[in-house]
Amino acid sequence: MISSALIRVIRVRSHKLCCQPSISLLIFTTMLRLITLIVLMLCSSCCFPQFSRLSKYEKRWALLHPFAAYKVKKISKACYRFYNQPSLKQQLDTFSNGGQLDAFRHVFFMAAFAQKVSTKKLRQLGMAHEKANYRQFVQARQEEGEIPDSLGTEMDLKNNELGLTEGRKNRSLSAEELRQLVITGIRSGRAFIIKRNKAGNYVDCNDRVIDMKVYARKWNIPKCLVSSTSL
Repeated sequence: MISSALIRVIRVRSHKLCCQPSISLLIFTTMLRLITLIVLMLCSSCCFPQFSRLSKYEKRWALLHPFAAYKVKKISKACYRFYNQPSLKQQLDTFSNGGQLDAFRHVFFMAAFAQKVSTKKLRQLGMAHEKANYRQFVQARQEEGEIPDSLGTEMDLKNNELGLTEGRKNRSLSAEELRQLVITGIRSGRAFIIKRNKAGNYVDCNDRVIDMKVYARKWNIPKCLVSSTSL
């Protein structure tokens, strides 16, 4: 016959077992909220002073990868000093959207990031940025003087991949050495640009000038993606 004391012990243990899942869930939820708060503070104050201006896709990436985001922001600041040098437009073209200058921005920045941050995280960042570009298209907002389109997105992603490859292969290069490597690669045709005629107008793959007014607010425009030597 089971004693009354044993029955009380069983009841107490049963009660504890029943309560454990809810206690564990409460602890987990509290810790998750605390971690999210810390990450948000880190990203907004240290990593991205203009955090509120990022797209929701880029914010999500930064929150999931706060330390990588901090490195990216720090490296970006250094990269912009090279990108804004007037001599760069003398070595490449002057098109910050669809041209060699645009290709340089994506290849060089991604290469510099890849020296310090994992490829997987950077690829996710690139995708997040391009998702933001599609949102800009929907809202008819410009990036680098033009509304984004589908071929521009394809060009950016291809140049990002080239940058990731160069960064992984050349982790020990200085920023200046990496800059020159990227310029050489672009001038030798390793990157991608969108085809233009000598007047600077977009043309299709048959060299016919594209009337951009006809394709206003169109995501798919019959532009032509070519190697970065095709000027």
